[in-house]
Amino acid sequence: MTVPLNRTGSAAIRFQVGTGEREGLGSNCTLFTVLRAYLRDQFAHAHRARAAPSFSCLTLAALVRQMEWVLTDALLAQSRDPRSLVGALCRGEASAERVETLGFLLQRLEDTDACPAALLPEAAREAADGGVDARPGRRFWSVVQTGLSQAEDALTRKRARYVLQRAVELAAALGTDCTCGGPAANDPHLFWWHEKKKDELLKFWENYILIMETLEGNQIHVIKPVLPKLNNLFEYAVSEEKGFWLVHPSWLMCIYKRMLESENKILIKEGVIHFFELYETKVLPFSPEFSEFIIGPLMDALSESTLYSRSPGQLIGSGSPLGLKLQKFLVTYMSHLPEETKNSFLLKFIQKMASRHWCAVPILFLSKALANVPKCKALGIEGLLALRDVLQCTMITHQILLRGAAQCYLLQAAMNLVDVEKVSFSDVSTFLVSLRQDESLGRGTLLWTELCDWLRFNESSFRRSSNCSSVGLHETSSLNAYVKNLVQEYIKSSAWERENSFMPDWLEAKLVAMMVLLAVDVEEMKTRCSEKRKIQNVLRIFLDPLLDALMKFSTNAYMPLLKTDRCLQLLLKLLHTCLLRDSSTQDDEVFNLLQNFVMSATESISEFLLRRLTMNELSMVSDLDRCHLYLMVLTELINLHQKVGLKRGNHIWKVISSLKNASIQHLQEMNSGQEPKIGRQIQKVVSMGALAMVCKAIDQNPELQLESLDAGPMESFLSSFQLNQALQKPHTVEPSSFFKESSSSQGWGKIVAQYIHDQWVCLSFLLKKYQALIPTTECEILEPFLPAIQMPIRTLQSALEALTILPSNQVLPVFQSMKILVPKLLTSCESLCMESFDMAWKITSSLSNTQLIFWSNLKAFVQFVFDNQVLSIAAKIKGQAYFKIKEIMYKIIEMSAVKTGVFNTLINFCCQSWIVSLSNISQSSLSSAKNYSELVLEACIFGPVFRRDQRLIQDVQTFIENLEHQCAANVVIENTKREDHYVRITAVKFLCLLDGSNMSHKLFMEDLAIKLLDKDELVSKSRTRYYVNSLQHRVKNRIWQTLLVLFPRFDQNFLNGIIDKIFQAGFINNQASIKYSIEWLIILALHKFPQFLPKFWDCFSYSEEKFKTSICTFLSVLSHLDIIMQNIPDKKRILKQALVVVLQWCFNHNFSIRLYALLALKKIWGMYKTFHVEEFDALSSVIESSLNQVENMHGAGNAKKNWQRIQEHFFFATFHPLKDYCLETIFYILPRLSGLIEDEWIAIDKFTRFADIPLDAGFQGYFSQTELCELKPGDWNQQDIDSNSNEADNQSEWTNVQKKIIPWKNNVPDLEFQDRAAKLGKSIGRLIVVGSLIDKPTNLGGLCRTCEIFGASVLVVGNLHCTNDKQFQHLSVSAEEWLPLVEVKPPQLMDYLQKKKAEGYTIIGVEQTAKSLDLTEYCFPEKSLLLLGNEHEGIPANLIQQLDVCVEIPQRGIIRSLNVHVSGALLIWEYTRQQMLKD
Repeated sequence: MTVPLNRTGSAAIRFQVGTGEREGLGSNCTLFTVLRAYLRDQFAHAHRARAAPSFSCLTLAALVRQMEWVLTDALLAQSRDPRSLVGALCRGEASAERVETLGFLLQRLEDTDACPAALLPEAAREAADGGVDARPGRRFWSVVQTGLSQAEDALTRKRARYVLQRAVELAAALGTDCTCGGPAANDPHLFWWHEKKKDELLKFWENYILIMETLEGNQIHVIKPVLPKLNNLFEYAVSEEKGFWLVHPSWLMCIYKRMLESENKILIKEGVIHFFELYETKVLPFSPEFSEFIIGPLMDALSESTLYSRSPGQLIGSGSPLGLKLQKFLVTYMSHLPEETKNSFLLKFIQKMASRHWCAVPILFLSKALANVPKCKALGIEGLLALRDVLQCTMITHQILLRGAAQCYLLQAAMNLVDVEKVSFSDVSTFLVSLRQDESLGRGTLLWTELCDWLRFNESSFRRSSNCSSVGLHETSSLNAYVKNLVQEYIKSSAWERENSFMPDWLEAKLVAMMVLLAVDVEEMKTRCSEKRKIQNVLRIFLDPLLDALMKFSTNAYMPLLKTDRCLQLLLKLLHTCLLRDSSTQDDEVFNLLQNFVMSATESISEFLLRRLTMNELSMVSDLDRCHLYLMVLTELINLHQKVGLKRGNHIWKVISSLKNASIQHLQEMNSGQEPKIGRQIQKVVSMGALAMVCKAIDQNPELQLESLDAGPMESFLSSFQLNQALQKPHTVEPSSFFKESSSSQGWGKIVAQYIHDQWVCLSFLLKKYQALIPTTECEILEPFLPAIQMPIRTLQSALEALTILPSNQVLPVFQSMKILVPKLLTSCESLCMESFDMAWKITSSLSNTQLIFWSNLKAFVQFVFDNQVLSIAAKIKGQAYFKIKEIMYKIIEMSAVKTGVFNTLINFCCQSWIVSLSNISQSSLSSAKNYSELVLEACIFGPVFRRDQRLIQDVQTFIENLEHQCAANVVIENTKREDHYVRITAVKFLCLLDGSNMSHKLFMEDLAIKLLDKDELVSKSRTRYYVNSLQHRVKNRIWQTLLVLFPRFDQNFLNGIIDKIFQAGFINNQASIKYSIEWLIILALHKFPQFLPKFWDCFSYSEEKFKTSICTFLSVLSHLDIIMQNIPDKKRILKQALVVVLQWCFNHNFSIRLYALLALKKIWGMYKTFHVEEFDALSSVIESSLNQVENMHGAGNAKKNWQRIQEHFFFATFHPLKDYCLETIFYILPRLSGLIEDEWIAIDKFTRFADIPLDAGFQGYFSQTELCELKPGDWNQQDIDSNSNEADNQSEWTNVQKKIIPWKNNVPDLEFQDRAAKLGKSIGRLIVVGSLIDKPTNLGGLCRTCEIFGASVLVVGNLHCTNDKQFQHLSVSAEEWLPLVEVKPPQLMDYLQKKKAEGYTIIGVEQTAKSLDLTEYCFPEKSLLLLGNEHEGIPANLIQQLDVCVEIPQRGIIRSLNVHVSGALLIWEYTRQQMLKD
């Protein structure tokens, strides 16, 4: 067979197909595969040929456009009966390629040349197996569904919709019943048709295709009105009476898949919510397709964090609407699932959760939804393992609170869904150990109690293990027996394990400790009313193996090392796990019993530790981990003894003394210059670590002070020790001790870093102890007895050297040492101190993305640089250090804009160091704060506008925090108060502590107020107009909130200096929240100091151009004249002045001003009648009549509504400037009622719960005592918008929606124009549009779009390269790909027009000439050619002579002509309209 690749070209490409392939067309469609493979090869060859000069991009595009058309023609030419092709395509595997080819084939079958139209029904009926109708074949509908939902390109989806529409139209035309069964025997029909149900089925498929078409737009405002029709589809598709599907649910899943695969995230959210809400209103029959959809595309969509954002107007912390709907949906869906499918669905659901890494927000809400599924025995060991895998997914999120909350919900899900008869205690304990106790499963939380209750209730139901573990542990049905055996097997050490020198895994100790405490607490639940002796006996039974081993530590020198390590690990884990959060350990009987057990073994343990640490028994690199374990145990023993009281002579006191002396002796002996060996170097590290532990213990427990303040041996040794002394790497190493140790051993660099770190721990202790002896200048000391103390410059230089050596996680003791040294040297060695600041900040800022160590380093850095002594000295000398500190301050504030909580650390520390309590405030207590008032200023206005993802994290964290003790994560995770609100809360509470009678405080507040007003003026000048809730709006709002807080401390003299600025701020065009704050401050000022009333009256005397509508601010103040006059004896004089002022504004031409003035007049006139002011009796009737007219105005217009609304507005009807003065009104109620975004609302409980800056017990300024807090927001001048904004959403179903046409027609194109548009079956007319004279790409692009839409046969342009122009493409929106374009340059137009005239075309010029015809009167012939002129010159005179007729567009205006694209569009439409009438 020969197939031309280009039907219009002379050089055709041909290929041959064998007979065998031809014969296989009916069954395997081999020809189909061969043709596609060939065309792909041709395309690849053409692609490679692009580099050739003779090969153009247009040639390549033509090849691509002709590929499918050639394939279809080849198939038609090959087959004797084209009807068999439909069957061949339908029997193959479903794919997007088959959908494309099938669409082409159906179009070609409608071509009278290829197949008469009368044969189409017969072709469709006989195209499938055995010559039967193709519609009963499942493969046909699978191909269509694949194209609808899985095709990646819009073109294939469009073809699939066309195939579906033509199939439905064919079924309606045939009028015969037809069914196509589903994939399974009991499935609903994939497609069916009954003539009796014709109207319902046509309506169903019409709505279905409409929805699928609309989803292509990706525009939510177009799609949302169509969604109610999706509800109608379910009404058609489900028989609620009989409880089965009428239409196969896979069709409906195609719609949801298209929505969830959209690029528009708002559309994805709408699709997810719509799917969830289905089960709230409808009872749908079970369908496997729904379960597959939920576990597949739906869960993939739910991984997008932005879907969980709050709805507009929803309060912060109220929870994600999508998250709550997800929870409700999963509960409802599970309740409707058949019992036999619940287990498999839940298992697949959890496995899907474990199959990917989730962000913090999606995994949290998925876990929460899973935890709320009603209790059922659905999961076995496989499900429990899947839940454990999900736990691992949560660990990768950086948000610790959300991570912990997700773990809590997953544990609750396990308790609700696991069938305990299918899992053993060992399985459960392995799952529980995956939880982090410091994030979720903390002892004493509600979650821990629930777990204990679950274990108690199901204790006898757990499965017995069928075999024993490798260590011989037998499973039993009793929890106590299991735990007892667990401890015994853990403590027991096998002979083969003795040779292993490495530390055992901590995870084993964690598991055993947790199970021991769970079993004890379960037992306590059982015997809650019994004596506590039983609990003691149970704990004794569990821990007997451990206590027995611990008691033998000091006597059994041959005890296996592995056993001692395990015992000490278990001891530590028991002590750490047993600690209760938010409660006293004295009330915990279990902890007290455990403490007594440990205390009884203290002597044996401490002697063992002392021997191991001091007798050179630790000699390998792996022993350093063991050393760390020993020091942690020793620290815990010291803490336990400290609680009962440490006394000189106590055994632990003796151990510490011996350890200190032995460590010093080891370090002195090893500095003798001998050749370093691995054992000696390791012992050196151990001794320095032990000495550091002793220093920490003495610092935290003063009772352990071994000597007086006089320098003892330890102090003398540490002060003389060579700082930053590195450990020399051993030259000769035993073969098995270092280089051949496993990967768990530390590298030598880490060992050296730890050694230097411990040096600085000891030195910081020494500096703190002898801080008073540090000189401010380093004088010459011949024989210093404490060199590190008496030579601070050298010590500080060593600290800078240490910062260059140590890794970032080891610098804390260096920062602590610098904190003590810098205040002593800042005056004499300023440059060295500044170098310390710079290097410390460089290290701290570089860690901003390291969550674990950043915050501790930042805290130490702030305590070092912003120490009160450092700030005072720097401000006093006003040198470079002063400006360096301010530079660092602004860098910290800048960092806080992208990392929440950074500024909190700084402002919190500074405020606490400036003021501890009101009782110890002296006249000079704020001397340093005054020099750094910019810090408080920035804190008062702080609050960056975060990205959506950052705001989402904060919202969800607030939601979890609001759950309080219901979520265990809130209990076990310390609330670091890093939220941005706490910066302002700290600053405001700090200001509330200041005393106006204290001169230092007074000067500080006045300086801050002036800077706040200057800042407001600067922000106002930077942008005169700003949007609501913009950063400028928020900053200005915070400024005036702070001024309201400060106002009670202002006296008359200071207020006299700033009152003009306050009045001036009222003239600026402000947002509502700022306007109310300014008005409130003016009212308070006039009430407290009536002396400023003359200046207030002057504000009404400026020219109208100065304030325009801002006079409403002062009229609002005048509405509260009753408050202002409270302290004025001569009230009548003030009333007369107010009445004179307000009357003149009642006649203003501006409606808003008149409204405010009338409201003020009404209130003033009410007071006038109360005080009987006689001077205005003559005006009484006029004013009364005017007010009555306003009150009783007729009609339902905006004037009457606005008058009612402004009277009901909170600021005039409810707000009381004096009674409502409190922090709650300033920071929560007023922002809420004035329409400020929820981010700016600071709930009053955040002030009360923030105890870092405590206010006096008698502070009464927290809560509002009026009904203002109960009002709902509703600004009167915004009501018109709000009242109508929801009307559209209230429509249950729209009667008319946007619907784009389907550009498929029945006519076959003229063979002259075989392009992509024609091959798709578009109806092409006989109109040629010539735009060769047009220059601008925008006009050509718009004209191209118009020609394509109205079916012009060709558009002639002067240069085909114009299609690459961005402006052309912007206007054409890809029309050039669907419309034939021909290049005819302007000099060639004469010949082209003559050629077309010879072919029978009428040449029509769009031009105004002496003989031009009116467009409304001209009748276009079918073969018409429109010639459009140039934008400026029109059609040249020589071409006008070639025209058969000129047509002009009638006009009524005075402009000479229309744009050339508009003119062409009008004529093209008129031609199309006339041809449509003829058809």
